This record gives sequence, structure tokens and C-alpha cells, in this order.
Amino acid sequence: MMYKAKLSSEKVPAAEVKGSINLRIDGRTRQLIDEAAAMLGKTRTEFMIDSARAVAIDVLLDQRLFELDPEHFDAFTRAIDNPPVPGPRLTALLRRVPAWER
Repeated sequence: MMYKAKLSSEKVPAAEVKGSINLRIDGRTRQLIDEAAAMLGKTRTEFMIDSARAVAIDVLLDQRLFELDPEHFDAFTRAIDNPPVPGPRLTALLRRVPAWER
């Protein structure tokens, strides 16, 4: 295999540059992250990078443009403006305290 050496004057693309992110978190959050990482057989760093990357992708994908013809757009806006009443199962779920807050 041949490797091409980079000349010092060549710029390295941002995607190839490694960096660090320093975070300050409370002990409970760190313990939660460590337990979740251990369950998946990952280090804390691997878990945090994978998790942050997945959320970042979701956020970016959720912000993409989509187009609808006028008829479907009207149906979409009616559905958004008039959501169904939450059923008993959803109401009960929303009242539960999440495991990470117990």
C-alpha cells in the first residue's frame, strides 16, 4: 500500500482534524452515562460520541425541507392544528417519572 504524505502547506479538511470537547457534568449524570456505556460495552467517550452524533443527525434531518401539493398541505395543516385528544395510556405515560430522574 502506498501512502501520500501531506505537505505542510496543504490544508487538512475539518472532518480529518481530531479535537477534544471538555464537559462539566454532575455526578448523577456521569454515573448514568457510565452505566449505559457499560451496558453497551463501550467506553464513556465512545458512548457520548455515538449518542451526540445520533442526536445531531436527527436534529439536522428533522430540519430538512419537504414539499406538499396544495391538497396535502391543507390536510397536513389541519392535522397539526387539530391534534387528537391524548388517550388514557399516553396520559399515564406522561405522568410517569423517567428512570433517570428517580
